[in-house]
Amino acid sequence: MSQLSEKELSTLKDLLADEDLLVKKFKMLAEHAEDAALKAKMTEISNKHQGHFNELYSKLS
Repeated sequence: MSQLSEKELSTLKDLLADEDLLVKKFKMLAEHAEDAALKAKMTEISNKHQGHFNELYSKLS
């Protein structure tokens, strides 16, 4: 894999922070949801953003 530029690294850092925040927000929403369907949807969205985070993080290796 080629070396990432400073701008690419900065953008990747920002995207990782954004995805991490979304994971945490949707986990919190799932924890506080009383409706089972809503809880499941919030968990699904959190997992989707965790996948995005993991994919972005893999670009650092």
